[in-house]
Amino acid sequence: MFSQSTKDISKTKASDTKSTEPVIVKDKELYYDSHLVIDEPIPSSKDSNNDNTIYNTAEIDSKPTFPGGFEKFYKFVDNNFKYSDENIDLKDKKIYTTFIVEQDGALTDIKILKDAGYETGAEAIRVLKKCPRWIPGEKNGKKVRVLYSLPITLK
Repeated sequence: MFSQSTKDISKTKASDTKSTEPVIVKDKELYYDSHLVIDEPIPSSKDSNNDNTIYNTAEIDSKPTFPGGFEKFYKFVDNNFKYSDENIDLKDKKIYTTFIVEQDGALTDIKILKDAGYETGAEAIRVLKKCPRWIPGEKNGKKVRVLYSLPITLK
């Protein structure tokens, strides 16, 4: 049930109201700062290396590398890559990948841009997830997150 006033509004005089003009309420204007970044943590003095920015390889001082270099990386891929069907000739076919090398060297956000078919993209993701931690990239002497693009040539 609702409670309603029993006051008779019809007897209210115009002089009893504050104004006979309609009241216009304006919305507050919203100001946007073009330099405002949402959802990024504010750096604290305790942890000076919590930069969540993802850099590309052109913006950093040293690029991420696989421990032992790319020769060992490709050897790791060759030793761990399993073909779904041994009768399919995938020699010299390429799988184009991107991933983020984190500040601790872990690979995250692994994506396949183009694969060679026959579930080679899924297998490349499995192998990259199994990969040992990389040596992270650095900018101004600090380890940073780096977006890395890498073709994997099947042998």
